[in-house]
Amino acid sequence: MAAEGSSGSTGAGAGRWLPPHSPSGLVLQTVEMHTGGEPLRIIPRLEAAEEAAVVGGLSLLALRREVAATQDHVRRALMHEPRGHGGMYGAVVVRGAAAGAHLAALFLHGAGYSAMCGHAVMALGRFALDYGLVAEPSCPETAVHLRCPCGPVTAFVPWDGHRSGNPVRFHSVPAFAVTTDLAIDVPGYGRVVVDIGYGGTFYAFLSAEQLGLDVCSSKTRDLVSAASAVTEAVRKQFKLHHPESEDLAFLYGTILTDGKDAFSEEPTTNICVFADEQVDRSPTGSGVTARIALQYHKGLIQLNQTRTFRSSTTGSLFTGKAVKEAKLGDYNTVVVEVSGEAFYIGTTTFTVEEEDPLKHGFFFK
Repeated sequence: MAAEGSSGSTGAGAGRWLPPHSPSGLVLQTVEMHTGGEPLRIIPRLEAAEEAAVVGGLSLLALRREVAATQDHVRRALMHEPRGHGGMYGAVVVRGAAAGAHLAALFLHGAGYSAMCGHAVMALGRFALDYGLVAEPSCPETAVHLRCPCGPVTAFVPWDGHRSGNPVRFHSVPAFAVTTDLAIDVPGYGRVVVDIGYGGTFYAFLSAEQLGLDVCSSKTRDLVSAASAVTEAVRKQFKLHHPESEDLAFLYGTILTDGKDAFSEEPTTNICVFADEQVDRSPTGSGVTARIALQYHKGLIQLNQTRTFRSSTTGSLFTGKAVKEAKLGDYNTVVVEVSGEAFYIGTTTFTVEEEDPLKHGFFFK
């Protein structure tokens, strides 16, 4: 938490670190990062979440529900305008819920909370080293263990003895194909065929060509509208199940691709539209995880064959490969390694004036 103190300056406002704010209002410090262009606003500490984790002894999924019920004003204040924007993404670090890991994290976006976020994991891996959450980092690379709502994830972060570096890679929770070649009727677009995969959260995948679009050249607005229509149609026509928790059994979004699923050294391009028409600026870490699982299930790639994925919005690149087979309930799964680059862009202290009618933000499309 931030506090007022002497700045050493003179004149009007001397000695004030923070602008006028309500003593009972929020004062939140954040670390700002991005991975492949996708923002990550890290909240290093949220006292209410820490207390619920320690005193209540809640699981991370239960803590996600508790924070959504009691602290959602924090998410709205930091994700929505005027402090955030329509594409903002965040993570709350919860040390009290780490349970043997270096940190636990809750993932925030404009419409709510996610179970997994690959771009956030890569950024949090660097954050954990640079902000002292790992007691004795090792050179040239340190394994950072994270607890996510979907399960344990490990990030592997370059470390030179003084600061973290890039690229960062992570090993996913077991990822799997849910169904392939599923016919779905999409209002306004007709019948399409989708695959559904899980990479810490569930996505529908299809080529943009099925919707009369090109993922590389069509207008983003058209891609967003089409992907959102697919998401709604799949939600109505197909019931998801997760073998460990029904809290994870929701379709997070739709990823439109260039259709290049067969193994190639050339990058394959996609765009992820998730939550309430939010667009990922990166190639989407959990989406790459799920797409690799689908390609492995179809026999299109082998273990340790690396594919490169390009974001259609920024051109940023992630790589992904299936590194080992695993089992989850009745599903044959793979652990996927995803690699990308995460960068710091600043720190911020946000304040609230209680009389501000928009103190907890506003959102419109």
